[in-house]
Amino acid sequence: MDDSMTIASDEELQGWVGRQQIDQVPINLLQAAQMAALLDHPTAPAAGEETPPLWHWVNVFPPRRHSMVGEDGHPVRGGFLPPVALPRRMWAGGKLRFGKPIAVAEDVTRTSTILSVTPKTGASGSLVFVQIKHQFEGASGGHITEEQTVVYRDEPSPDQPAPVYATAPDDYDHREMFRPDPVLLFRYSAVMFNGHRIHYDRDYATKVEGYPDIVMPGPLTATLLAAAVERHAGCKMASFSYRAVKPLFCDRELGLCVKLDLAQDTFDCWAHDDEGHLAMTGRGELANRP
Repeated sequence: MDDSMTIASDEELQGWVGRQQIDQVPINLLQAAQMAALLDHPTAPAAGEETPPLWHWVNVFPPRRHSMVGEDGHPVRGGFLPPVALPRRMWAGGKLRFGKPIAVAEDVTRTSTILSVTPKTGASGSLVFVQIKHQFEGASGGHITEEQTVVYRDEPSPDQPAPVYATAPDDYDHREMFRPDPVLLFRYSAVMFNGHRIHYDRDYATKVEGYPDIVMPGPLTATLLAAAVERHAGCKMASFSYRAVKPLFCDRELGLCVKLDLAQDTFDCWAHDDEGHLAMTGRGELANRP
C-alpha cells in the first residue's frame, strides 16, 4: 500500500473504526539506558524498577522496513492507521491513566484500537482526526490506559494568515527552563525509531514543510512536563491529559510550568515558547501524595 493512496469517502474512512492491533512492546534495558542518557539522568532504571512516566512511548513507532517508509519519514499510509490522503500528520494530544507501574524489562502487551475517524474543516483547510485507544498490560500487573489523537491536515496555503497564539498563564508555582538542541532532538527520534524528518532534518522542516526550524516532538514536550510535575509534587501521577496547541522549535528556550491544587490532589501544567506563547497544556490527578 503506497503513500499516495486515498480514501474516497467518509464511509470508507469509517471502515477503519474498530480496527485492532496487538504488539509486544517491553521497555528493555538498552531503551531505558538511552532515555536516561537523553534526559541527563545520572543513572538508568534497572530491570524490575518502575518505568518513569511516558517512557513507554519508546515503542510507539513500529519498526517498518525502509521500503515501507514515505518521503516524510513516516510509515506509508494504510495498515492499522487509515490511509488518509492529507499530507501532514501530527500527534495532537491524548490522555492517560496509570495503574500499577510498568517495570523496566517486563513483558508488555499493547492492544491498540481505532475509536473514531472524524473529518473536519478548519481555518487551515481539511482535517481528519483519528482517535486511538492503547491498553498496555505488563506480565507482572503493570497497566496503562491511553487515548491518543492523531490529526492529518492540508499543506498551508501561501496566502493563509499567520496563526494567532494565546499567551501562556504566569500563575505557575514551579517552572523549569529547557533548551532543546539538534543532537537531543535527533537522539530522541532515534530512541523512538521515529523517522519523521521535521524532527531532525532542518532542510526538510524549513524548505518542504515550511517550519522556521527543526520541530520539537510533542511526545518529548509531554514527557518533560510529566517529569516536572512529579519532581515538583514529590509523587506519581494517577492520570495525565495533554494537548499540543503550538509547535516548539530547536535551539529556542521553552518553559515547563506546573501549578498544584493539593486540596484536590490535582495539577495543571503547560509549556510555553521563548516568546511566552502557550505551546502545550496538561492536567491530571496525583497519586500517593505524601
